[in-house]
Amino acid sequence: MEWWTHLWLNEGYASFVEFLCVHHLFPEYDIWTQFVTDMYTRALELDSLKNSHPIEVPVGHPSEIDEIFDEISYNKGASVIRMLHDYIGEDTFRKGMNLYLTRHQYGNTCTEDLWAALQEASSKNVSDVMTSWTQHKGFPVVSVESEQTSKNQRLLRLKQCKFTADGSQADENCLWVVPISVSTSKNPTGIAKTFLLDKSSMEVTLDNVDEDDWIKINPGTVGYYRTRYSQEMLEQLMPAVEKMELPPLDRLGLIDDMFAMVQAGHASTADVLALVDSYRNETNYTVWTAITNSLTNLHILISHTDLMEDFHRFGRNLYEPVAYRLGWEPRDGENHLDTLLRSLVLTRLVSFRSSDTIEEAKIRFRRHVNGTELLPADLRTTCYKAVLQDGDEKIFNEMLDLYRATDLHEEQDRISRALGCCGDLKLLRRVIDFAMSSEVRAQDSVFVIVAVAINPKGRDMAWEFFKENNKQLLERYQGGFLLSRLIKYLIENFASEERAKEVEEFLQVNQIPGCERTVSQAVETIRLNAAWLQRDREQLAIFLRDDQ
Repeated sequence: MEWWTHLWLNEGYASFVEFLCVHHLFPEYDIWTQFVTDMYTRALELDSLKNSHPIEVPVGHPSEIDEIFDEISYNKGASVIRMLHDYIGEDTFRKGMNLYLTRHQYGNTCTEDLWAALQEASSKNVSDVMTSWTQHKGFPVVSVESEQTSKNQRLLRLKQCKFTADGSQADENCLWVVPISVSTSKNPTGIAKTFLLDKSSMEVTLDNVDEDDWIKINPGTVGYYRTRYSQEMLEQLMPAVEKMELPPLDRLGLIDDMFAMVQAGHASTADVLALVDSYRNETNYTVWTAITNSLTNLHILISHTDLMEDFHRFGRNLYEPVAYRLGWEPRDGENHLDTLLRSLVLTRLVSFRSSDTIEEAKIRFRRHVNGTELLPADLRTTCYKAVLQDGDEKIFNEMLDLYRATDLHEEQDRISRALGCCGDLKLLRRVIDFAMSSEVRAQDSVFVIVAVAINPKGRDMAWEFFKENNKQLLERYQGGFLLSRLIKYLIENFASEERAKEVEEFLQVNQIPGCERTVSQAVETIRLNAAWLQRDREQLAIFLRDDQ
């Protein structure tokens, strides 16, 4: 690239192409569905903060470079390229890329060069559509209402405005050029209509839609925006989720958008948990990943209340049917997504304190340690967490022996990160000391400390450790992205104004170069958590206690 401002083209494009190539070689991997949870939803989460930044950031000083290696450059970059690829079509996209690469080989480029080549190949106004996505920070929420105007005609009213994580009015009034596509129950996997939403509101008529038909905006979850449906449209979609008529990516996008509406205060947590209920028959790994990510955010909130046991019961009820269907043993010829789903679901059930799952995991762990039956790699984290969660010093030392006995780095990683879920504070303190010892490589220490910080029992202690040792950590990591990562996870799970102020003040006095943006994003997240908790706590208590 010509300059660091265009870093996103290098990294975002690479992140996009990884998925494009895997899909080409192994269509059965269903990798584009994983793109949505791995890349797209993570970008939206960060990009809804006031302290986000545009894809293209003017860079004037070397210390600013490290900070733009984040979810915006990689994940948002890849997501808007995927949206463009869908908008102009695969063949045209390939033609335009060929033009771009041949024209600029051995040269340097900036973003506009790519738009020019793709525009030439597609005869669509690529630059006009894409500029709003790379030069504004954030993204729009598209609100939709529908009205049946005749027997088989439906009128859609669409509005766009900037989506903010706290639900407040955005400071700046941005307009995006949004490629919108729509599907209906007549053909759930097809596209009924596409158009550009290039003003703040518009009306569109859909033909061949009956009164009982559902309408889904953004099929395939390709457009980089959130959708907010009217209550009536949402209610029409719920049975389509339950019967799994909606394709996986649409089931996924729907639940993810809904959780974002809850966090922004546009819907209540109890409403979204009722929607989650219609996902009990879900079989798709990536949809379960999206549900799990959203429930993990909620788990963090609930860890600040006395509702943990009620939430664990809700979690067990939700995950037990799918765990029962999959069992512990891989089936002959099962696809790899079921293998991934098994370890996801069993690990969640361990967190939700499912006694059957924990007992079985302990039996399998014992056999593994005795050498009678080694655990498959996919189930090791599940079993390690199950024994450590309520484990004593004897179990802890046994895990350290396992760590020392293996020379496989991935196994050391698995064990050291599982140590963070201990329930005993004295042991958690030992995990941090272990992380800082010469037994753990410096680039791995951060993730071991993070494992302690995301455990509600270790949250305060990990922060105290950071406050006492920040100089040593700064020396060890010299700014850089590992330190940013550590700071993010150490502080973003707090949920009170007092903590937000404490963190802000401490990091103003003890500044960590290259982490300024990370700090402001994490402090903003603490305040979002606090507002969410205050807003929904009572309703949530009623919902969870009625769910018994």
